[in-house]
Amino acid sequence: MAKSYAIKEIYYTLQGEGFHSGRPAIFCRFSGCNLWSGREEDRATAICQFCDTDFWGTDGENGGKYSAESLTEKILSLWPQEDAPFIVFTGGEPALQLDTELIKVLKKCKSEIAIETNGTLELSEGIDWICISPKANTEIVVKSGHELKIVFPQDGIDPLDFKEMDYQHLYIQPMDNAFQKDNTIMAIDFCKANPQFKLSVQSHKYINIP
Repeated sequence: MAKSYAIKEIYYTLQGEGFHSGRPAIFCRFSGCNLWSGREEDRATAICQFCDTDFWGTDGENGGKYSAESLTEKILSLWPQEDAPFIVFTGGEPALQLDTELIKVLKKCKSEIAIETNGTLELSEGIDWICISPKANTEIVVKSGHELKIVFPQDGIDPLDFKEMDYQHLYIQPMDNAFQKDNTIMAIDFCKANPQFKLSVQSHKYINIP
């Protein structure tokens, strides 16, 4: 039986944060995560309690169960050119499902594959852009990549502990909660004091795009 992938949603938009901010991309959000069930009743006991995305189930835009071939076909149908889509796989935790089989099929249409991961699971070969967002009280196993983006502040995480990892770009991103204004001020001050870090702003929330 062919493997199926559980997808919460797939949509075409602009990347709103980090290195590729402003770049057109297909976002493919996998269902499921290893740090939180996605159910609000479990948030208080989750390893990551501040997640701001809905990754439970398969009921979002273009959500459902897909084979590698049908998922690639759906992604290509949303891209405005004939081939070579820029795809951001996210979640939840995309490393639970993004595997060599899917990557192989995507590469046949010259896809550029990016992943946004918590860094606690090994990644399959063939991913073109690796962005990790470390969470407190976890063990990071993905210690090299392209972009490291720390939601700030987090109890139990000192961003300076990550600066020696093998990442090309280091970002601090203010946590989006009731204290966002204060978090943003602290993030700006941190970057000014530690100029190897850059500020990441969730611009999609300000310009009201998904």
